[in-house]
Amino acid sequence: MTTAIESRRLRVSFGSKDVLHGIDLAVRANEVTAVIGPSGCGKSTFLRALNLMHDLTPSAKVTGEVIFAGKNVYDASVDPVDLRRRIGMVFQKPNPFPKSIYDNVAYGPRINGIRNKGRLDEIVERSLRSAALWDEVKNRLKQSGLALSGGQAQRLCIARTIAVEPDVVLMDEPASALDPIATLAIEDLIRELKQNYTIVIVTHNMQQATRVSDRTAFFSVLTDSKNDTRTGILVEYGPTQQIFEDPHDNRTQAYVTGRIG
Repeated sequence: MTTAIESRRLRVSFGSKDVLHGIDLAVRANEVTAVIGPSGCGKSTFLRALNLMHDLTPSAKVTGEVIFAGKNVYDASVDPVDLRRRIGMVFQKPNPFPKSIYDNVAYGPRINGIRNKGRLDEIVERSLRSAALWDEVKNRLKQSGLALSGGQAQRLCIARTIAVEPDVVLMDEPASALDPIATLAIEDLIRELKQNYTIVIVTHNMQQATRVSDRTAFFSVLTDSKNDTRTGILVEYGPTQQIFEDPHDNRTQAYVTGRIG
C-alpha cells in the first residue's frame, strides 16, 4: 500500500512547551485514518503540522519531518500555498466565505488561474456532486453560502476543499458541531471521498472512528506535574478493527473501553 504522507520524529512546541513529541506515523493513500485520544493530546496540533498551518503562529516550532510527494514539507523550497492546495483542511466549525455558493467553490480554482466560465461551471458542479450537495443547491447557486444549514455548510466547505483537487484532505472534527442526521451524511461522504482522496480525520467520537476509518492512531498525554507540562505522544497505530477490538497497548485498551477519557 502506498504511503500518502508520513511524519517522522515530528515534534511541535509553542514557546518553551512541547505539545507533540516524536510522532512517527505513515498515512496510507486512499484510506481514512482516524486520530483519536483525550483532550489536550495534540490531535489537532498534529493535523495542522501536516500542511504547515503552524507557520501562522509565531511561537510555534516544528522539528522532525513530514514527507509528502517525496519531500519534507518543512524544506525551505516548499511553497506553503501550493502545499495547502495539495493538502486541504476542513475545520470543526463550518466556515463558508461570505460569498455565493458558486463563488465559495470557485474561489480556489480562480486563485489558481482558472477564469473560463465553462470550466468553472464544471468544477463547481463536480465538486458539489462529490460533496453530495449538488441536488440540494443546484437551483440556488447565487445564494449566500452563509444561508445554508450547518450540515450543508460543512459539505460546502468540503466541496470548496476538493475543488482544487488535493491529494490529502485533513478533517478536524468535521461533524462535532452537527446534528445526528447531518453527521451521518458527512460520514457517508467521507467513505465515498476516499476513492479519490486520502483522508485524515480527528474525532472525539470513537463510534465515528469505527464507522468511517480504515486505520486509527491513538494519541495520549505525558503529564509532568513538576514542570506543569502536557505532551502529546502516539501510543498505537493500526487497523481500526484491531485498535478497538484487540489493542496491543494497555493505554489504548483503557481509552477505547472508556476507563480513561
